[in-house]
Order: sequence, then C-alpha cells, then structure tokens
Amino acid sequence: MTDDEHDMDRRVERAIVELLEQRGPTGTICPSDAARAVYAQDDDGWRALMEPVRQAARRLVAAGEVEITQGGQPVEPEQARGPIRIRRIR
Repeated sequence: MTDDEHDMDRRVERAIVELLEQRGPTGTICPSDAARAVYAQDDDGWRALMEPVRQAARRLVAAGEVEITQGGQPVEPEQARGPIRIRRIR
C-alpha cells in the first residue's frame, strides 16, 4: 500500500466517524455521504470512492466502532449485498 492509499484510507475512516458524530447516537449514514465528504467537489468523482468507503466501514466494524445495516438490522459485512447504512455500535 502506498502512502497516498494509506492517507486516503484514514481520511475515509475519519469522514465516517465524523459524520456519525454529527448525526447523533442513533443516526446512520450512507456510504455515499462519506464519499462526498472526502471528495468535496461538485462533480460525480465521489463515486470512485464508494468501494474505499465500504472497505473503511468493514475495517471500522472489525475495530468495533461501527456496524453495517440493511433494512435497519446489523449484517455481517461479508454478507451485505446492495445498499447499506453505517451506524455506531448500539
């Protein structure tokens, strides 16, 4: 992993955590929220960050910081298919 990739991983993780802090203890975010926060430009370039955001969410799940949900219920990251939400551990 290059230094740039490592820096991007940390930026994405921070964006997830910061957005969840802003949403409060029961709030959730869509991965696209974090991608847009990191990309911070007005075009569709944030879409390229969707998989890095999902990977960051999986790392944060493994660290015990967040959980991934579908239909409002926690799911194991490797079982998630389709749209997901990210929330703090309850």
